[in-house]
Amino acid sequence: MRLGFYPKLALTGIMKNKKTYFPYILTSLGMVMMLYIVSFLTYSESVRAMPGGVSVAGFLGLGCFVIGIFSTILLFYTNSFLIRRRKKEFGLYNILGMGKRNLARILIWETLMIAAFSILAGLGCGILFSKIAELVVANILNSDVGFAFEISGSALEMTVCWFAAIFLLILLNALRQIHLAKPIELMHSEAVGEKAPKANWILAFFGVLLLGGAYWLAISIQNPVDAMLWFFVAVIMVILATYLLFIAGSVAFCRILQKKKGYYYKTNHFISISSMVYRMKRNGAGLASICILSTMVLVMISSTSCLYIGREATMRERYPKNMMIEAQKDTETFEEELQQSAKRVLDRYHVTPENEKAYRYLSVGAFMEGSKAIFSRDKVENMNVDYSKIYQCFFLPLSDYNQMMGTDETLASDEAFIYKTRSDEGYAYDSISFENGKTYRVRNLKEKIVGSGIDVASVFSSYFIVLPDMEAVEEIYQIQADIYGENRSEIRSYYGFDLSCDEAVQIEMRDAFYSEFIGAVDAENSGIYVNVECAAAERNDFYALYGGFFCLGIILGIVFICGAVLIMYYKQIIEGYEDQSRFEILQKVGMTKREIKKSINSQILTVFFMPLLLAGLHMAFAFPLIEKMLLLFGVVNTKLLVFVTLGSYGVFAVFYILVYLATSRAYYGIVSGKTSE
Repeated sequence: MRLGFYPKLALTGIMKNKKTYFPYILTSLGMVMMLYIVSFLTYSESVRAMPGGVSVAGFLGLGCFVIGIFSTILLFYTNSFLIRRRKKEFGLYNILGMGKRNLARILIWETLMIAAFSILAGLGCGILFSKIAELVVANILNSDVGFAFEISGSALEMTVCWFAAIFLLILLNALRQIHLAKPIELMHSEAVGEKAPKANWILAFFGVLLLGGAYWLAISIQNPVDAMLWFFVAVIMVILATYLLFIAGSVAFCRILQKKKGYYYKTNHFISISSMVYRMKRNGAGLASICILSTMVLVMISSTSCLYIGREATMRERYPKNMMIEAQKDTETFEEELQQSAKRVLDRYHVTPENEKAYRYLSVGAFMEGSKAIFSRDKVENMNVDYSKIYQCFFLPLSDYNQMMGTDETLASDEAFIYKTRSDEGYAYDSISFENGKTYRVRNLKEKIVGSGIDVASVFSSYFIVLPDMEAVEEIYQIQADIYGENRSEIRSYYGFDLSCDEAVQIEMRDAFYSEFIGAVDAENSGIYVNVECAAAERNDFYALYGGFFCLGIILGIVFICGAVLIMYYKQIIEGYEDQSRFEILQKVGMTKREIKKSINSQILTVFFMPLLLAGLHMAFAFPLIEKMLLLFGVVNTKLLVFVTLGSYGVFAVFYILVYLATSRAYYGIVSGKTSE
């Protein structure tokens, strides 16, 4: 055979099967483009030079890994549709005298053509849009970036190597399938698996049990730390349950519908259900994949969008004052010394503090057993400890509480106020006792205590405990000091206030506060601790963290949406070709085109909207778990999360319906004979 025969045959095969090959090529191109863009941003010196850019680059580096793995799985999955579609053609070639070595050459040329075009075009698009992506990241980080155009050699190398490896593995897998298959098997490959599967009630029941267990975990966990620890367990349970329900449960569901004679023995239902039940095992895997991808999109988009939209409110929770000074020193007059030192700096800059808050507090981690707070080192350091029972306790004297909150409350010597963070229920007991200490009768506080923000940064829930006087706080201090020794917590003084000057001046003042406090301390005094937090100085890093999450969520959301759409498309196209002959026979025996269209709509509606509805159900039960996890990032606005979640689901549902309309039209065109292969 003359040179060029195999490339020509490969190109002809691609063009003849353009309905199936072009989406595959476009997806490959898109994945290459996305990987290059994310890699470019990861390696970009401009991004790293932005305030908080290093954090964003770290998040995007994780995105590169996820996109790479997902691209491998997606392209393997979609390529299986292509090979399955082409097996009949290859079987015909084989029967006509073309050996498997010749078929292998055709596959090699097809893969080379697709790989070369996808990689080159994808890199071209990636290079073209990389600068736009960089500008978007700069906007998210509230930063500026130059307009100089650059190409990242590291991103190019990584992208080319990764996708070259993917296409090589795809080729080897295709060659394996062709080598092992017999000519007669290739000719009848589309009929493989058409035997009606039996309803596996055991697997279906196990799927329901797994899903119920995952839902129970999601709604029963109350502690944010536990939510983070159990989240991935719940995710795995949901994934397994979804596949079991769609593969085994869907068959069982179809069998139930067949037994309902009033429903089943209607023209549109009879045809659609009979068609579905014969392919449901294979059909179910695709539907489960669509459902899982849809859920992942909804979780990522809603949670990261909530983080980004509410970033300023969250930051004010973490940094409630423009300037916050914490210090400790073993002198009775240190609180006064602290404020006097701060005043000297404020006077130097001719700035008046606003909304001042000053108090003393002791912060101690405690293990709660019912109403008893335990400071035992063995208990707290036990690796098998129940993290839901660990609380960060902030002890305040009543005088400081009244001054801070502007109240005139009173407490008996055996009473205490308690405010519980991250909960609307409050403290659950009538009393609280401390290890080796006294017991206090509890009066719950409903009004939030304006603290230093460190409770927001803590992974554990917190108790603000107001004791009758400073002597009671010192008693708690001595108890935990005896237990922890050198690792004890110290009583600290807090002084926070707002400033009306520019943020640049505030950052400069922070350094001045440090110099003032450190300079005022005797060098031999080792009992000093000073920490100055400036909201303006922390804003860039704070925004970078949430901006990084948002970028990652949007990028992966787009990637997973592309995957879901591709699976939906291929599922409809491949099944359209398989059903074409069936509907031709039905037309010949008297079935009208209107009845065919009605049957198709019934089939697609029944099948395609199950993933959307189940994804919505997954999202609804995952909401409490997501809410708890977001508390670890300081997000306390539940209404915002509800709004963003419902909005995300609504937008996704509209998009899903549009894809459904497009794929159903393509399916109808194929089975009705309006379109040619």
